[in-house]
Amino acid sequence: MKSYRKELWFEVSKRRELINITPLVDECLTESGIKEGLLLCNAMHITASVFINDDEAGLHRDFENWLEELAPEKPYSRYHHNGFEDNADAHLKRTIMGREVVVAVTDGKLDLGPWEQIFYGEFDGKRRKRVLVKIIGD
Repeated sequence: MKSYRKELWFEVSKRRELINITPLVDECLTESGIKEGLLLCNAMHITASVFINDDEAGLHRDFENWLEELAPEKPYSRYHHNGFEDNADAHLKRTIMGREVVVAVTDGKLDLGPWEQIFYGEFDGKRRKRVLVKIIGD
């Protein structure tokens, strides 16, 4: 059994952004040489998420609207966490969207459904962030 690990780094210029990282994760799989196994991809920040969904602009706007209704950024004073920080909403959004995905690797390819893509969801950006890709298999 082989193991592969790589960190993907992002410069996120906005507070909130969804980034399709499927091509980067695919490159990791190719680098690993693993043909059968499992791929874990997780956010390394408590205010970010990795999730699988469709890469469709309207859906991304729906996510933004839905998350903002559930955990609005402002007023900052509504959250107990916001003392020295203003990112309580980002922590809540991350909890809703999830920390990681696990994808089967079959015949050297990500075993995703026809419309499935892997996304990095940033909810407290404007600084450098990272994602971990870990692949195990043969």
